[in-house]
Amino acid sequence: MINQIDIDSSHASVIHKMKITCDIRGKIALVTGANRGIGSAIVDAFLHHGATKVYASVRNLDSAIPLTERYGDMVEPVQLNLAEPETITALADRTSDVQVVVNNAAVFKASTPLDSDAIDSLELAMKINVCGLIRMAQAFAPILKSNGGGAFVQLNSIASLKCASNFATHSASKAATYSLTQALRELLGQQGTAVLSVHPGLIATDMSDTAGLSGNAEPSSVVAEGIIAALKSGDFHLFPDTMAKRIGLAYQSFSRSVIETDIAEYKAEKNSEDIAK
Repeated sequence: MINQIDIDSSHASVIHKMKITCDIRGKIALVTGANRGIGSAIVDAFLHHGATKVYASVRNLDSAIPLTERYGDMVEPVQLNLAEPETITALADRTSDVQVVVNNAAVFKASTPLDSDAIDSLELAMKINVCGLIRMAQAFAPILKSNGGGAFVQLNSIASLKCASNFATHSASKAATYSLTQALRELLGQQGTAVLSVHPGLIATDMSDTAGLSGNAEPSSVVAEGIIAALKSGDFHLFPDTMAKRIGLAYQSFSRSVIETDIAEYKAEKNSEDIAK
């Protein structure tokens, strides 16, 4: 639902900022990487807040058994491997009734720019995290449009804004997904789809353990609950945990002035007629 349009006519330009809200209650959702960590917490929170069904997307269907044991037919496991584009197409065909898509699945392989495996790590991250996002958006944009707009949620990271040298290749891939999420906000907004960019900091997940960042980590539920609240209020960014909130507060002014604002001089001539049709 589009609930707010702000118009700023300063400097002889008109800037439209649209807030599109989405209430998870009564919705059918798809969550990728749903078998553990943040993905599993999102499934829990969505159903707790009234979603009627969640497609739990996983690579190995057996890994979703705990979810089906807990929720029965309110959870339907579906197979997805972001490294195999044909599984994305098959997933979209099978979940054509979905109204909220959460692109949570990602790969983490830590390398510095000087490590011997840096190129391999970056190529893997770009293949899964970046190309995976593009393919998911391409597959589900028309589905969300046909089902009333809904929402597309992308799990980015504070790593998209602040690079850590010991996992720089991962940060680079998340910076790329954040950039693409900004584009999706504009493009999908034209069809009434809310887009949310989620930037967790220290969250207790296997990925945090791998990165050596689990010391002060907060539970995955803070991300899941934050997503529901942010969709309801029509926010574009979510910084869910204590560390992320600190970074988000520092970033807020720049975001409002630059990221979430149309800059007339920066608009390309080519429009997005294809996605708006």
